[in-house]
Amino acid sequence: MAGISGLALYLPPYRVQLEDWCKWNNQPWDKIRKVVGRSFRMRGPEQSVYTLAANAVWRLIQAYDIDPAEIGYLALGTESSSDNSAGAVIVKGMLDDALAAHAKPPMARECEVPEYKHACLGGVYALKGALRYLATDGAGRKAIVVCSDIAEYERGSSGEPTQGAGAVALLLEADPRLLYVDLSQAGSASDYRMVDFRKPFARFRGQMPRHDGQMQDLPVFNGRYSTSCYVDATREAMNAMLAKRGGRRADYFHSVDAVFMHRPYHRMPSAGWAMAYLFALADGDADNRAELAEYAAAAEIDADALMNEISGVAPSMRDRVAAGASGDDAFPLASDVLRRLRKTEIWKNLVDRKLALGSEMMSDLGNLYTAALPAWVAAGFTQAHEDTLALAGQHWLALGYGSGDAAEALPMRVVEGWEEAAHRINFRAAMGTPVDLDAGQYEALHDGLPTNIRPVPAQDEFVVDHIGDIDRPDFRDIGIEYYRYVPAAAAARKAVGS
Repeated sequence: MAGISGLALYLPPYRVQLEDWCKWNNQPWDKIRKVVGRSFRMRGPEQSVYTLAANAVWRLIQAYDIDPAEIGYLALGTESSSDNSAGAVIVKGMLDDALAAHAKPPMARECEVPEYKHACLGGVYALKGALRYLATDGAGRKAIVVCSDIAEYERGSSGEPTQGAGAVALLLEADPRLLYVDLSQAGSASDYRMVDFRKPFARFRGQMPRHDGQMQDLPVFNGRYSTSCYVDATREAMNAMLAKRGGRRADYFHSVDAVFMHRPYHRMPSAGWAMAYLFALADGDADNRAELAEYAAAAEIDADALMNEISGVAPSMRDRVAAGASGDDAFPLASDVLRRLRKTEIWKNLVDRKLALGSEMMSDLGNLYTAALPAWVAAGFTQAHEDTLALAGQHWLALGYGSGDAAEALPMRVVEGWEEAAHRINFRAAMGTPVDLDAGQYEALHDGLPTNIRPVPAQDEFVVDHIGDIDRPDFRDIGIEYYRYVPAAAAARKAVGS
């Protein structure tokens, strides 16, 4: 059974502390800290979604001593594309430049270079594609999946504190060193949700060029509706996976050792996981329904009304939009039960402990879209290695989600001897020593305006050298990014001379 052998991260060095952001915007820090997290990263002036991706893969190749000639599949999962034609091949080109600078041969010409797009689920789809490649025509080769995104929201919007930027690269092999991934038992779900979270091209109409040359990729979204879609989609993916397993669905929630989910902000996974458990109880046997009735009684909610809300066929989210109810919670009674359960022992055992591994470390990453889920897995292994935990043979669950909407439930098992590969994960190094932005710097960087930020020298990484502006009949490169690899020695010389 194929799976994951390595993980590497790249985070831009510019950081917004959410406690500072709350002061700038007169927002309650205690609430933001509990619901969202502590900080998020921002793309720098010389960075793009492709440089973030290439930097993560370059760190993966170095950390795990990967022979580039053995890589037959390099996939990019992103929803932040700035080129509507090429994708992963851009990353491959940058890697070849770095390899040449280190007197190493380039990656193989026969390497496949697909890009996967489905909001925050693109990386999981790329992962599944890589595993299928290794099981078929890619037998004997290695695969790399890189999830790279830039999460930007309009200043003043409800999504503003949930921004972020970064990339995570994954090494996949037929004989994995970290996690087996069992696609035969995985669960999938998809259903069109219209106005959940979208990025129509119409957003760019009339957008003026920014000082940094980048386009601003602000999404169209409806927060409460998106939350209901997240809950509903993860439920359906879990149902599909649990149907393959057989037995009482609610029992799985107690037996799984650790859970990692798409994480747009700190509290969303715990709410989604707990809600999925309530759904499993509602669709279970008499004992399961009796347990659900106990929770309803404790929350002073009618048990029959709760059952009618969450059992059986899922609500039509599109009908809710047509009826003008998209701003309402699709599961109000279940949400009331969850608020009551947060203070109980069942929540500690079923939610806090299952989702604990690496969760606290993720509070400083912000929303990484496709990279959020693999970053959490990397954080989990990093914490486990530092705390010398015994993980071998544990059963884990990765639950991915992409607005629009679709979800994937991937059962995984920790490999014996995982410690050696986990030791190579660069989570702490990727966190680095970031530059904290003040209000003016944040606003300028967010809006692509000139800023007084002192650029952090690139260190053994890729940057955007310039963006083409030629539009002649004989040659055109308008809008095309050109990249440059900066060796560590060159960065050191630049720092000394500055």
